[in-house]
Amino acid sequence: MFASLRTLFVGLFVALAPAAGLAESGTITVYTSQPSDQMEAVIKAFNADHPEIKVQLFRSGTTEIMSKLQAEFAAGQVKADVLLIADAIAMTQVKKQGELYAYVDAPIKDLPPAAVDPDKTFFGTKLITTGIIYNTKLVSTPPKTWADLTDKSVASKLIMPSPLYSGAAVIHVATMVQQPQFGWNYYKSLAAGGAVAAQGNGTVVEAVARGEKAYGIIVEFMAINAKKTGSPVDFVFPSDGVTTITQPIAILKRSANIAAAKVFVDWQLSKAAQQQAVGQGYFPVLGGVASPSGYPAVSTLKIMSADPAKMLSDDVTNKKAFTELFGG
Repeated sequence: MFASLRTLFVGLFVALAPAAGLAESGTITVYTSQPSDQMEAVIKAFNADHPEIKVQLFRSGTTEIMSKLQAEFAAGQVKADVLLIADAIAMTQVKKQGELYAYVDAPIKDLPPAAVDPDKTFFGTKLITTGIIYNTKLVSTPPKTWADLTDKSVASKLIMPSPLYSGAAVIHVATMVQQPQFGWNYYKSLAAGGAVAAQGNGTVVEAVARGEKAYGIIVEFMAINAKKTGSPVDFVFPSDGVTTITQPIAILKRSANIAAAKVFVDWQLSKAAQQQAVGQGYFPVLGGVASPSGYPAVSTLKIMSADPAKMLSDDVTNKKAFTELFGG
């Protein structure tokens, strides 16, 4: 009898041990709007610390990611485990649909409160500001403010990303129109002066670097990275304020591997990941990590505030108004 029990317990141990080992291993799929080359570096660094977890990647603009997710929600076949996108508005929408996992034990003690969803469903991973890129061969007197872009001699040479394609542009436009000194009158002035909209930030940096446009509205790291690699561009943090995004990360509630997804989120919020983000040209969101070389201190920037709830409620209206001015 005792021998039989011993055999039973040994059998149970052998059967259960692999399952326990797989609790934080296996494969996760990350849907992200972060540039592909950067995500490849992120995954390589993550796997150096966690080789037991394989990361599959789907990379596209926030709009396409959201369309893909909505189709998966409707079909009941969610393939994503982790969502890492620029657009907090889109993330809030997924949260309101009840599709995000509440990670109440996430390591957030060194994150600023503004980077943490109150219900612990998503968390900022970095600080990204939007400002002005310009071609140094075409511009002798750089703009200093957003207001400077409304001059017709500048607006006629200006390109910007569209909120129909870019999550960062969604936040930028939604923030700008909430500012009393700007509002939709600001965008009407840009349109009247001949400014145009492209798709994403990548199109903007390429157009300005090639000299097709002299000025652009863009997230700072793309402009600064282009400058570092030899493109004839420079970047301005406007003195009348910058808009910001925190590139939030979240776990999908219907993830098939929440345990491994938690490990990936934990790593993204760690000092190692934050230092890597700094190396890629991002302001860190984690306290105690220095900003990238050549970047101003965050404390020196004027950061515009905006109501996220209003951003979400006005999202369709904002995109419609932008399209009416600049096309789809």
